[in-house]
Amino acid sequence: MEPENHAEWEAPPPPEPIIADPPQMSEAATLANIFFEPGRTFEDLKRKPRFIIAGLIILIATSIFQIAFVQKVGFERIIRERIESSSRSTQLSSEQKEQIISQRSGPIVKAISFGIVPIVLIIVFFLGGLIYWLGANAMGGSGSYLSSVSTWVYASLPPTLLLAAANLVVLLVKSVDDIDISQGGLVQANPSLFIDSKASPGLAALLSSIDLFAIWGWVLAAIGLQKIFKISSGAAWAIVLLLGLVGVTGKVIGALFF
Repeated sequence: MEPENHAEWEAPPPPEPIIADPPQMSEAATLANIFFEPGRTFEDLKRKPRFIIAGLIILIATSIFQIAFVQKVGFERIIRERIESSSRSTQLSSEQKEQIISQRSGPIVKAISFGIVPIVLIIVFFLGGLIYWLGANAMGGSGSYLSSVSTWVYASLPPTLLLAAANLVVLLVKSVDDIDISQGGLVQANPSLFIDSKASPGLAALLSSIDLFAIWGWVLAAIGLQKIFKISSGAAWAIVLLLGLVGVTGKVIGALFF
């Protein structure tokens, strides 16, 4: 009788570990390089999405200008000019206007106005990221939701910082009597500068959308979507321009009716 051959059982080899591609830029390098090398920066954000520090910088820069503007111009004047520029102001008597101004110029309303801006910006960050994520995936791209939020925040960072800095400089050197609150900003980089916003609010709102700072943000967003979601340049621009068109339409409607 021949002896039975028993093959020894061997455990299968363990799977090879999946090594994630680590980021090549530090947080500080990412914040700096978005100004000079946006393509490389977005490629690094695809490796590791991050947006908290960049988002905080945007919130701080925006809040600093808002506080400085209100301190120089005066909260009551801002409320007064907004009411006077409203189409409904003709239906109000002088006493009614003064009552509304008094109600809206109180410390509670002022505190709310300061606090609501960061909250709105945070909502915009995550909502904008959601729209980018849905649009990029609809165009055949692939990427995480946090990567799309990173795209939105980092595309907003350079134009927001430069615009805030320019507005602060103008605010410091300009006389308070020469500040036109109806412009929506001290630095105008769009054709609405040559339009009377009170006489033609819809046209002024439309022209204000053709803004160099806004276009800079659109260019960065298109680069980010292309690099992070691996979609074509045409698809990235289609997402950015469609969202921009929705924003412009809302802006014009708001100017016409409110």
